Amino acid sequence: MNEQTMMPRLRLQGISKVYPSVVANDGIDLSVMPGEIHAILGENGAGKSTLMKIIYGVTHQTSGEMYWEGNQVQVESPAHARQLGIGMVFQHFSLFDTLTVVENVALSLPGKPDLQYLARRIEKISERYGLVVDPMRQTHGLSVGERQRVEIIRCLLQNPSLLIMDEPTSVLTPQAVHKLFDTLRQLSSDGCSILYISHKLDEIQELCHTATVLRGGKVSGTCLPQQETPESMARLMIGKDLPVCKRGAPSGGGKLRLRVESLSQTSDDPFGIDLKDIHLEVRSGEILGIAGVSGNGQQELLYALSGEQPLAQQSQIEICGVAAGRMNPDQRRTLGMCFVPEERLGRGAVPRMSLAQNALLTAYGTGMVQKGLIHFASVQDFAERCIARFKVKCGGANAQARSLSGGNLQKFIVGREIMQQPKLLVIAQPTWGVDVGAAVFIRQALLDLRDAGGAVLVISEELSELFEISDRIAVIAGGRLSAATPTCDTNVEEIGMLMGGRWNNSVTTDSPAPELSAMEVRYA
Repeated sequence: MNEQTMMPRLRLQGISKVYPSVVANDGIDLSVMPGEIHAILGENGAGKSTLMKIIYGVTHQTSGEMYWEGNQVQVESPAHARQLGIGMVFQHFSLFDTLTVVENVALSLPGKPDLQYLARRIEKISERYGLVVDPMRQTHGLSVGERQRVEIIRCLLQNPSLLIMDEPTSVLTPQAVHKLFDTLRQLSSDGCSILYISHKLDEIQELCHTATVLRGGKVSGTCLPQQETPESMARLMIGKDLPVCKRGAPSGGGKLRLRVESLSQTSDDPFGIDLKDIHLEVRSGEILGIAGVSGNGQQELLYALSGEQPLAQQSQIEICGVAAGRMNPDQRRTLGMCFVPEERLGRGAVPRMSLAQNALLTAYGTGMVQKGLIHFASVQDFAERCIARFKVKCGGANAQARSLSGGNLQKFIVGREIMQQPKLLVIAQPTWGVDVGAAVFIRQALLDLRDAGGAVLVISEELSELFEISDRIAVIAGGRLSAATPTCDTNVEEIGMLMGGRWNNSVTTDSPAPELSAMEVRYA
């Protein structure tokens, strides 16, 4: 190799970022070579996101130097980063639903590109890298897999030398993940460097050439993922062996806690999904998992279950034997149901309120309100016990919810609901964006609730999670729900096919749901 080939494409030297109350990055050194797929590992709050924002020009380092192609640079903005050849695909897509694919791509390019010429360029990139997408399609009709392709194509049209990907597989089926990996390997072979951020250590092991591990804002180690195991990489991340969930045998045959019968509901959102003849049951002492690609009716089902979207008929939902289809969320809680929404900030907790105040919002029935008056000592005690029991890292019960990392806020919200000893818990995306240590803790808490006689309904896009904790698994696709299958009688590949709408007798226990059309399934 010549000297140019051996030179790092990106080199960080002593990068630090200091905020008034925390040191997010502390003297980080990092090198990324041409064509290298380099993983960044770390717990929530380890400093990964801050470091990526520095590289992409969203924020500036307090100290340290960044070298690009051997030259020292200060990346002033994302536009400057793109000029240098740095692209980023964020975890949450930034596409306008009312525009076509080509129009969305044009917004990220300088000037006013000719849309017909740009459409031809999109088709060429699509063909070269296997990222099939029609440039003239309306974005609201795309599956999440297709949306991710648009985000990647938008970056590739800028000819990046470095591509940053943040949790890129969080909304994909196993089959779509394999397609994405093929694309990333082809990009790597073409010389593009990739910084890959993920909490899924098995993916890191399969895809990445090297990995840098952050802990507490510092580099705690480096490794070659293909020579490691997920367990050894987790040990590098958290400094100890990863705890393992302890799962007892399901009790089976418990009391019926949730029954949904012939639930059909038209979505109020013009880009939403209509629910079509949903049937499900959850009994005490079991966990029912619902898998599915994002955007297939999960949100609409959660609104119906929580009471945020009351139904036309009381009988469509029964909670602990009581018809509850037209009840509001508060009335459903009095029946013994607790709820953890997908969105932590906004629906799960009020950002500006303290943890104690957020505890009061849903747990007021545990003695916090007496004779119509708030008993503030009880509120404070509940919050402090939740923080201690669920190992929430924070500034105490009076800390604002927005001051916590995502993983710690999630532990508090889950803890707040479980400490109310619900007969039925409905929880969405319990470990979304949560590091491996916190994820194990949350999953164990759900298993403990189930073993104590609680009924748990988990909606998740994390298949490994559902297989780890669920007693039965169903799949939602195109607004329809498959029959639930005992977890021991199915596997990831079969559930992955169900997520794509390919329903058949081999993977369901009752009569199979109808085959779905391609337009009904938001899957790519």
